[in-house]
Amino acid sequence: MDSTWINAPAKINIGLDVLRRREDGYHEVKMIMQSIRLFDRLTLTKSREPGIRLTTNLHFLPVNEDNLVYKSAKLLMEEFQIDGGLDIQLDKRIPVAAGMAGGSTDAASCMLALNHLYKLGLSKRQLMKRGLSLGADIPYCVMKGTALSEGIGEKLSTIPQMPDCYILIAKPGIHVSTRFVYTNLVLDDNTPHPDIESMITAMRNRDLHDLCAHLGNVLETVTIPAHPEIAEIKKCMIENGALGSLMSGSGPTVFGIFDDFDKAMAAKEKCRQLPYRCFAFVTDLYR
Repeated sequence: MDSTWINAPAKINIGLDVLRRREDGYHEVKMIMQSIRLFDRLTLTKSREPGIRLTTNLHFLPVNEDNLVYKSAKLLMEEFQIDGGLDIQLDKRIPVAAGMAGGSTDAASCMLALNHLYKLGLSKRQLMKRGLSLGADIPYCVMKGTALSEGIGEKLSTIPQMPDCYILIAKPGIHVSTRFVYTNLVLDDNTPHPDIESMITAMRNRDLHDLCAHLGNVLETVTIPAHPEIAEIKKCMIENGALGSLMSGSGPTVFGIFDDFDKAMAAKEKCRQLPYRCFAFVTDLYR
């Protein structure tokens, strides 16, 4: 086999809590992660010419060691002393800088595909351990599905699957700095923390309405005051049939959860009419 391809699914945070700021500058988190059926695609092809050559459909993305895909391929190829070279084509469909782990899922999927292409025999756990050296979200992106993420994001455990539903994604045409959000996050007695345990209980009971009643992302306390359009998108989704709506990660992407496909599609059109140049997409869960 000289070539292979893989889909790299986006993720949303259906619950995101920050417990404390650690002495090393990292934040201790407690998050529920969920993969959705919005994909980038990577195609890996062996080459006789040494080196890694990364190409992409987006001209502004780096195609050298500043790209996590390149780094992830280099990590495994150097460790296993793989002869020859590798051509990687990255077809980006997940919005960039959207709080949906686009870069991390691409890196994770590159490792999975390279492991398959060269028959390295690494387990998912072994790939997750290696991926952590490149980014805290990469182990989850190797794992995929529904998971509880703790520590700085590296401690992962399986939890009951999220009930079936439709997900409306809306990303306004703004940029949010993750560094800015975490730097300005205030953690004190007045900070509204989401009830992650109640969300897990709702998923165990297959109760979508109860799950949506407990949606929460502590980072909204920073991002929404800086970008009030995020609150407007959430409001639009709720007014048009969403059972719940939340910002994903540090933003700016907003998602809405629906139990009816037609309502989700109608809400998508309403989001597109907002004056924020929204990318809008309806999908479902990736198991």
